[in-house]
Amino acid sequence: MNSSATEDRQDIRGVLDRLYSAWADGDADAFAALYTEDATVVMPGVFNDGREEIRAYIAAGFAGPLKGSRPLDEPRRIRFPRPGTAVVVSEAAVLLAGESEVPADRRRRATWVLVRDAADGTWAITSYHNAPA
Repeated sequence: MNSSATEDRQDIRGVLDRLYSAWADGDADAFAALYTEDATVVMPGVFNDGREEIRAYIAAGFAGPLKGSRPLDEPRRIRFPRPGTAVVVSEAAVLLAGESEVPADRRRRATWVLVRDAADGTWAITSYHNAPA
């Protein structure tokens, strides 16, 4: 399935929008479903290897410290190094319940890698990494 870079960018933003909707709903299953089965998440002090570890980690977060929180993520660049592969670099943070501003020490730079399924053309997250900004 061929599509234009503009359509691909819209589709990728759509994946991220659905991710944030799942976060807002506290829905770990819907959140994890946007990742490939073999996806990885790397953050300071965290390594999740596979969709199930990602689901379990975010479910624990939604039940605990992330309850009522809201992710802030602004994609700054989306590029396509190979057909069917996208890299998104964004500025990210989590606004915890009751906060009106994110402390500077919780601001992050994030890298997302998404791949397009050859069969149906849908995009999924295969890798996520963030580090202090």
